[in-house]
Amino acid sequence: MHPYCPIDMSAREVVLESPDKSIPKQGVLVVFKEITKIRLAISVVFSAVAGYLLAAETVSLSHIFLLSLGGYAMVGASNAFNQVIEKDLDALMNRTANRPLPTKRISAQTALLLASLLAVLGLVSLYILSPKTAMFGAISIFLYTSIYTPLKTITPLSVFVGAIPGAIPFMLGWVSETNSFGIEPGTLFMIQFFWQFPHFWALAWLLDEDYQKGGFKMLPTGKKDKKTALQIILYTFWMLVVSVFPVLGITGQLLLSIPAAIIVGLMGVAMLLYALRLYDKGGQKEAKALMLASVIYISLLQIVYVVDKFLQ
Repeated sequence: MHPYCPIDMSAREVVLESPDKSIPKQGVLVVFKEITKIRLAISVVFSAVAGYLLAAETVSLSHIFLLSLGGYAMVGASNAFNQVIEKDLDALMNRTANRPLPTKRISAQTALLLASLLAVLGLVSLYILSPKTAMFGAISIFLYTSIYTPLKTITPLSVFVGAIPGAIPFMLGWVSETNSFGIEPGTLFMIQFFWQFPHFWALAWLLDEDYQKGGFKMLPTGKKDKKTALQIILYTFWMLVVSVFPVLGITGQLLLSIPAAIIVGLMGVAMLLYALRLYDKGGQKEAKALMLASVIYISLLQIVYVVDKFLQ
């Protein structure tokens, strides 16, 4: 899940396989980007770095490097494991049929090896920062690959499970600096946890027919109906509420000024309006608008939080 600063992770040392047993150098890099889902991974790194900046008294570039490296590797590992598990189902869906495994640009064995190496690299990088950071990274991989992924074809509750690893990155940055879990990283976690639902359900609304081809049960009611839209509205509302909590001074060292809280609140209201439009119209256009609004919202929220911290 999901929904979400690039790291120069060379793929030259990764041996990939294709039907003719060779892939051009450029093709190896393309496969690496696709199997690690580079855009999603970068969004996760962005969230983690934002969380770190909120906790740090002095900014360390080496800390940011290790957090980015470890974050990308952990997400890349999760995505690679996921694609190995779902390779046969991916071949059935339009949006995933061209992934490396269905097209046999990489073998399942090689993808599994790559995922394992990335997991080790990620855990080691995060452990150097702090043991608790590595622990949360390991929990994220486990939940995503071992529980969320198999549940997707069984129950819509998979989205709830997937929202947990999806919400870890923002708080992970804070934990990497403090090696402790308290009200501050807990608040960051809850913001991104509630955000996951309107974001992912809007995406699932858009891709419902394709998901059905793979047997995935992603919408809470199984249908693109008003009950699903109502749940999207409710989670968006709670996302809005939690996002402005720090202005009340009840979230420890995580603080938000009144002007910043107003900005965040207005962004939340705008996203809520998109959710209400989906409830009213129920079309693909409205679902796409909400999905895009959610991506803009979480990115701007993290920027506002960080800028506000350094302006205080």
